[in-house]
Amino acid sequence: MGLWLVRVFFIAVSLVIGYQIGLNFDNPILGIILGFIISSFVAFFEALTKKISLRGLSSAVFGFLLGILMAKILSGIVDFLPIKDEAVVESLNTVFVIVFAYIGLVLGLRGQDEFHLVIPYVRLKRQQEYQEIILLDTSVIIDGRIVDIIKTGFIEARIFVPRFILKELQTISDSQDPIKRQRGQRGLEILKALQSLPGVELRIHEQELEGKLDTDAKLVKLAQLLDAKIMTTDYNLNRVATLQKVKVLNINELSEALRPVLLPGEKFSLKLLREGKEYNQAVGYLEDGTMVVVENARWLIGKTVKVEVTSILQNPSGRIIFTKVAS
Repeated sequence: MGLWLVRVFFIAVSLVIGYQIGLNFDNPILGIILGFIISSFVAFFEALTKKISLRGLSSAVFGFLLGILMAKILSGIVDFLPIKDEAVVESLNTVFVIVFAYIGLVLGLRGQDEFHLVIPYVRLKRQQEYQEIILLDTSVIIDGRIVDIIKTGFIEARIFVPRFILKELQTISDSQDPIKRQRGQRGLEILKALQSLPGVELRIHEQELEGKLDTDAKLVKLAQLLDAKIMTTDYNLNRVATLQKVKVLNINELSEALRPVLLPGEKFSLKLLREGKEYNQAVGYLEDGTMVVVENARWLIGKTVKVEVTSILQNPSGRIIFTKVAS
């Protein structure tokens, strides 16, 4: 709504300026018409630039000052042109100031994140440092556990889904492979569920990165530009991002850290579901999916028994608990 008010104000000011310029040429009506046409064209052109991203009032001021600077440069160029009519020169300078100041101001108001120059990247620091940004990758969206984590209230941050991640989800959901299609559709449903959570700020980030980069490289680059964290379940992305000094929130590591601690000698109840790899073994699972191997219990498969922990094996794929039937 604020942007539309600025646009209407800009057009109104342009009509007044056009009237004043028209008086210099004894044709104020023509000046009003030209002012309306030019301001409408500029407003329409500005409306097409929705993907340009800025952040905060400081960015708006910077854009406004940059517009004034550009207008001043063009005015200096006009002074070198062989135009003897001072009224024409003054009119052109006025138009330059109004147009470029308007474009810079609107870009500042529209921006939500950062202001980047092409070479080099220049980032204006966020004023609210306590509001962290978390970028979601495809794997963590499809995984779905992020919904339960955010519901707990442990994460207080703005959740961003880059546009290229959303495109990847859409591509997966349109796949001919039924398994991929199901995963993609699940990811879109998870995003919808996140949007419906009260107090959760979920945004689609429109920042486009130049160059031929794969999705992981784009995500890491964007995290560096926004000073954001990446939430993922992808082990390779975790390693690549960590090497580039990007903070990573890995849900698998969180799940591993929250698993119940069992020590040798502790006893608990377990339902045995199937045979183990070794002779006379039975296998069951804890609620978090941890495999429990019970020695000499093949004949108890299908029953819930009391077991005692004998040892714990930790490996890269997870944890295996070895037990025996409690006496």
